[in-house]
Amino acid sequence: MKESRLTLTSVFSKKKIVYLFLLFFAFNNCILSEGHQPVRGKHGMVVSASKLASDVGVQILKKGGNAVDAAVAVGFALAVTYPYAGNIGGGGFMVIHLKNGTNTTIDFREKAPASAHRNMYQDENGNFVPELSQEGATSAGVPGSVAGMIYALKKYGNLSLSDVISPAIELAEDGWIVDHKTAELFYHYFNDFKKYPSTLKVFSNNGKPFTDGQIFKQTQLAETLEMIKDEGTNGFYKGKIADLIVKQIKSMGGYITLEDLANYKVAERKPVEGTYRGYEVVSMAPPSSGGIALIELLNILENYCFNSADFGSSEYIHKLVEAMKFVYADRTYNLGDSDFYPVPVDKLISKKYAASNFDKIKSDNNKAVPSDNIKPWKPGTGKESTETTHYSVYDKYGNAVSTTTTINSGFGSKIVVEGAGFLLNNEMDDFSSKPGVPNQYGLLGSEANSIQPEKRMLSSMTPTIILKKNKPFIIIGSPGGSTIITTVLQVIMNCIDFGMNISQAIDAPRIHHQWYPDEIYSEKFSLNKDTAEKLMKMGYSLANFNKKPKVLGIAEGIMIDQQNGVIYGASDPRGSGSAEGY
Repeated sequence: MKESRLTLTSVFSKKKIVYLFLLFFAFNNCILSEGHQPVRGKHGMVVSASKLASDVGVQILKKGGNAVDAAVAVGFALAVTYPYAGNIGGGGFMVIHLKNGTNTTIDFREKAPASAHRNMYQDENGNFVPELSQEGATSAGVPGSVAGMIYALKKYGNLSLSDVISPAIELAEDGWIVDHKTAELFYHYFNDFKKYPSTLKVFSNNGKPFTDGQIFKQTQLAETLEMIKDEGTNGFYKGKIADLIVKQIKSMGGYITLEDLANYKVAERKPVEGTYRGYEVVSMAPPSSGGIALIELLNILENYCFNSADFGSSEYIHKLVEAMKFVYADRTYNLGDSDFYPVPVDKLISKKYAASNFDKIKSDNNKAVPSDNIKPWKPGTGKESTETTHYSVYDKYGNAVSTTTTINSGFGSKIVVEGAGFLLNNEMDDFSSKPGVPNQYGLLGSEANSIQPEKRMLSSMTPTIILKKNKPFIIIGSPGGSTIITTVLQVIMNCIDFGMNISQAIDAPRIHHQWYPDEIYSEKFSLNKDTAEKLMKMGYSLANFNKKPKVLGIAEGIMIDQQNGVIYGASDPRGSGSAEGY
């Protein structure tokens, strides 16, 4: 009997081990295939780079505000809780879909000062001097964020400016707990902060970097936000704050004047629109290059049929990369501020033009075409910062808002306006300071994006709304400089072509190519060894394979199941943001 019992115990143990192994395998396979699950909501959703800011947006929605109200509240809150890229000293773009079916966009991109000129960042020999356009007072463009948010609120919001800005004021006055990610950023940029007394005063704790768990209060910023609350745009573009901005800039040899601030105007623009496999694409028009480039990419790739087995294959990546080369070449030569340059929008987003590029790609028989051999259809006569931020909002009424803002580099120009408590941008580097010379992000530029007084600099920001039967399906955008366009592209394709939910679509590893340099950039797990070897045999250069992986974008997205009335939100795990629904 004893032997029998041992045998039964042994059999049971083996079965248990097998069962536990299968359970473990199934669990891990689920984790690998499903990723983290999206946040669910029934009435509204806010996704941003800061949990505190996302919470503010949800508070506004619960208070009866619409998606525009919430977006403006999030924008002001990010200026407090995400100073790395959130701002009132920069600019950006907002794409809006209203419940009545109207689509529109708000352009509050920064402008060049009136005294700006095409050679202002070149020395006497015509050499580009990047230090002048990338840091310090000379790099600052006229900020548009405050004007843009107030414009959107007044025209499309339901609540008062006091309602939507008060949470940001409270966060600045009372302070908030510095998390480990913010502490790391403060430490990393601390030597930059020390260059400017006004900046060190704000972004240090008695002369030392803030650490994880400490309270960060911004009294001067709270006072600035109070003035904006009381006086609207005049509280920023005129009066005390304007005087402080100009005093700071003038003392450091910059260009912005009181007249530049007083003359700043927001532009409401018609979005660029296209279709992809029956879905409607609504995105940002110039001076953003994002909308045109995204639609041009989708138009080319629509000529292929993709299935689940294609994802991540060398053939799939080849098709993406070749399309990216053609589109980034067009971006370089044909895109700029349409108020100053005749951007051929209709040509670039046409299905016919995409078909001609598709034919060129197809004729090359699965081989990489050198970037030198790809020329845009019309030659005309750039690095772009990755330190941008995006937020997406959807409300119970059916309104959707996709907003991307920036101060360009991390912490912008690194200069805090003394007495006002906010950072100035270094956005002038997004112009082509010398056509044919790359900016701080490796992007080439042309005459279309040359510097002119009061002109808006070209951007890759791509705030986008995807509609299904004229109702919001995906609200998406990302930071990432030149990688923004390809990030947004891949998230959209992951949802539409591969049936991923919004979390899976955002989590999935990404690749990037921007024409020049002629290299594929890849994230960790985006290329396995076999795929990489096949791509190299096809003639591709892999910039960072087997080296330090890149982080390509930090997408913040929403997907709406209109049939079942469920809203799904996801914040990119590459960042430290948050999706909050209710």
